[in-house]
Amino acid sequence: MEKRDFLDLSDAGGDAIAAMINDAINRKGARLDWPKGKVDADAPLAGHVLAMIFEKASTRTRVSFDIAMRQLGGSALILDSSTSQLGRGESIADTARVLSRMVDCIMIRTDNHAKAEELARYASVPVINGLTDRSHPCQIVADLLTLVEHGKPLPGLELAWFGDGNNVLHSMLEAAALMKFNVRVATPQGYEPETEFVELARAAGSKVTLTQDAVEAADGADVLVTDTWVSMGQEHTHNKLAAMAPYQVDSRLMELAAPDAKFLHCLPAHVDEEVSQEVFEGPQSIVFDEAENRIHAQKSVLLWALGRL
Repeated sequence: MEKRDFLDLSDAGGDAIAAMINDAINRKGARLDWPKGKVDADAPLAGHVLAMIFEKASTRTRVSFDIAMRQLGGSALILDSSTSQLGRGESIADTARVLSRMVDCIMIRTDNHAKAEELARYASVPVINGLTDRSHPCQIVADLLTLVEHGKPLPGLELAWFGDGNNVLHSMLEAAALMKFNVRVATPQGYEPETEFVELARAAGSKVTLTQDAVEAADGADVLVTDTWVSMGQEHTHNKLAAMAPYQVDSRLMELAAPDAKFLHCLPAHVDEEVSQEVFEGPQSIVFDEAENRIHAQKSVLLWALGRL
């Protein structure tokens, strides 16, 4: 079988993403009321080992991949700069070739997408993007899973994004291209997403609206999504926060959306910055379902990468 890397959603394609969502729903449903560490009945990855490389801090990615491997019957180990030779200058290429002889799959969470690409180029086992400065595909699989669970069919969905045109939005635009939904992007001038992802979605037939008007983006939307305004590693500049202030998802924006609209945030959230307390804790917020679903999404990504899906 040809090696399957998952650096971006397009590495899998729309049919595979749909299969991942369906598999995640089925596996999640089969585990109701089980202890979190109990292995799935079929233990599809028994004996398999995942190496997780962290160059950026993590809660959800770290825990969800670890628990995902346990539930699939495998195991996981963690490497970071302080506890591996990566911190002493060993090359990505050499790390890839060594790990490929010791583990079955590698996940990397890093600040530079080129590092993930180099790792995949030299590794003979699948490489999964756990987050880079360019994209965050695993998060979006969890987001799509959560929306489907909450009765939101993806084709034709009207999704509105507020704030920074960042890596999460890039992957959401890629998902729009694959799963045939529309995206309204409300950002301050100078913080728009990369043109490559906008054009990709539009070329696939998705309607992408770029606006500086949060009200325009929210009007009638099925889903409102935001993320922290200042990503890890960025300077916490007052200028950026001031520019983002009009894009806070608050009750006013939620009221403009469709009556059954949902609110998503990949977390961690800075409540009362990018989202108001009222919305974050409100009945339309599904952010903790979204966070839990990182486990179930990660399981389906791993199964796809290892040729079991």
